[in-house]
Amino acid sequence: MGKPTGFKEFERRPEPYVPVGERLKHYKEFVLALSDEDAAVQGARCMDCGIPFCNNGCPVNNIIPDWNDLVYRGEWRQAIEVLHSTNNFPEFTSRICPAPCEAACTLNINDDAVGIKSIERAIIDKAWSEGWIKPEVAAVKTGKKIAIVGSGPAGLAAAQQLARAGHAVVVFEKNDRIGGLLRYGIPDFKMEKSLIDMRMEQMAAEGVEFRAGIYIGNTDVPRGVKNYARERISPEQLIKDFDAVILAAGSEVPRDLPVPGRQLEGVHFALEFLIPQNKEVAGDEPNTISAKGCNVIVIGGGDTGSDCVGTSYRHGARSVTQFELMPQPPEEEDKPLVWPYWPIKLRTSSSHREGDTKREFAIATKEFVGENGKLKALTTVRLEWVNGKMSEVPGSEETYPAERVFLAMGFTNPAASLLEAFSVEKDPRGNAKATTDGEGCYSTNQPKVFAAGDVRRGQSLVVWAIREGRQCAREVDQFLMGSTVLPR
Repeated sequence: MGKPTGFKEFERRPEPYVPVGERLKHYKEFVLALSDEDAAVQGARCMDCGIPFCNNGCPVNNIIPDWNDLVYRGEWRQAIEVLHSTNNFPEFTSRICPAPCEAACTLNINDDAVGIKSIERAIIDKAWSEGWIKPEVAAVKTGKKIAIVGSGPAGLAAAQQLARAGHAVVVFEKNDRIGGLLRYGIPDFKMEKSLIDMRMEQMAAEGVEFRAGIYIGNTDVPRGVKNYARERISPEQLIKDFDAVILAAGSEVPRDLPVPGRQLEGVHFALEFLIPQNKEVAGDEPNTISAKGCNVIVIGGGDTGSDCVGTSYRHGARSVTQFELMPQPPEEEDKPLVWPYWPIKLRTSSSHREGDTKREFAIATKEFVGENGKLKALTTVRLEWVNGKMSEVPGSEETYPAERVFLAMGFTNPAASLLEAFSVEKDPRGNAKATTDGEGCYSTNQPKVFAAGDVRRGQSLVVWAIREGRQCAREVDQFLMGSTVLPR
């Protein structure tokens, strides 16, 4: 795989970034792709390591050593065929997946991992630019109709697989554009939405019908969940009209922070800030929440919090501080202890580096403080963690000035109104209850109704959503036809 001595000869070559001062002026992607030559050198570092742990580190089980070798040898056309054999949307994963494959890379034990994610992006970007990605239209139509509720990565992956199996597929989305949180939850500076549009064009040619602005349900969505639907269809009608229904609506209910002052103007869920910003970038009305000139505090240390940080800097925030409830992790992991698993370590995102981001760990918000109904500050307390248990440190109270607070503490579960409307049984966490292995996997307790992605597993990564969408498509095809040739 690659050059036998490449891992000794070549250093990891990271993708270059547009300078901060330039990229803060716009919302376009700022990570620059590797050149063909640099990608080939990166592929040369892939070792013939016997057991390619990267394959199992990747939730879709990408055949990584094979396409690393093909890029090294300049066989780009074959590389995209291998990549597409396991992953419907490499243009998404190569931009927003955190790359657990690289954590599992054998070279990562005592050196820098192979830049798998950057090679993946080089392959898919070249495939699009060369016109190699064409619709794959089924030769025979089955006459079966499938409804997919939700157009995020799980729903799109299932739709493409089922359309290629010859089924008629309709994707329903409550918001006004297709893509789910890929479209509205991920800022354009991390993934431009033209990538979704290109893939939609291919899928439409393959027979997938997209219907945006349609809400499936009998009751309204809960607080914190955006809904731009212009039309409502009942679950009963959907089950009547289709041979199978896949719920792939994601895990959208945000975790709230019910402390005094929560109602003040200036305290927002993260997506209340990010979704309108993406709509503004797409040409819609301006974002009504502005961070310009504000002291911004982002509560939550994950990717969504980082997205709020980067967006706030592009607004022209006066200062940005990010809170995390947990203690600060180590800067470097203990590789002999954790490899090949995903390590817990301090991760500094590109957004953090776009300004003087202050990061506070082991801290909790006690109260939002306001004046005339508007947020002015918040009070905090430091935390002590002992044996996994949290306690407040006496006398550690502090006050932080803040005109904008964004709650980015994750998502608790899918909208209960959706699952209840379909009478789908829930697991203890409030997700759709369905297994992932064995006969009848991905099926719910309701006949004809399946569940995949975050709506089933809870908040997770784009690559897990694609995996579940593909696997669910196989089970639906088996359910409808009695057999299937779709890959698992």
